[in-house]
Amino acid sequence: MADGATPANSAQGSGETRREFLYLTAGAMTVVGAAGALWPMIDSMNPSADVLALSSTEVDLSPIEEGQSVTITWRGKPVFIRRRTGAEINTAEETPLADLPDPQPDADRVEKPEWLILVGVCTHLGCVPLGQKTGESRGEFGGWFCPCHGSHYDTSGRIRKGPAPKNLEVPPYVFLTDSSIKIG
Repeated sequence: MADGATPANSAQGSGETRREFLYLTAGAMTVVGAAGALWPMIDSMNPSADVLALSSTEVDLSPIEEGQSVTITWRGKPVFIRRRTGAEINTAEETPLADLPDPQPDADRVEKPEWLILVGVCTHLGCVPLGQKTGESRGEFGGWFCPCHGSHYDTSGRIRKGPAPKNLEVPPYVFLTDSSIKIG
């Protein structure tokens, strides 16, 4: 005790150091315990394997003839794939944007003009428009017709008449080859 400290002061100093160490250790253990308890709940919010498997789908386009439409399911929604004819492409490209409630050029809605890929859900109330099957009404503009409230879509899936506020949605897709796409 050459530095002038008394035994009581020395014990008090080490007591405070010990108390601080215990507080710090208890706090660290609380954080580790809370993280360990919360991690399973946080991890459970990740999509399951079956949902991840549905997040994208590949489609072979080779069996689809010119002028034909097919419907596939992606993320529980119908997706319309239409191999457009030259006349449908010309009509879609020549439509004046001023005539459209939701103006969008045809070139912005397709990667290759002959292939139109759309989520087949009416943007008004979520109905599935008619026009995919042979003999179904395609509306006044040759695309799709939603009979629930009278929305008419053109050959580019753009709203032309009726209460729908927006064009049919174009899902994210890429061409893997000239005859296959990956949606999602």
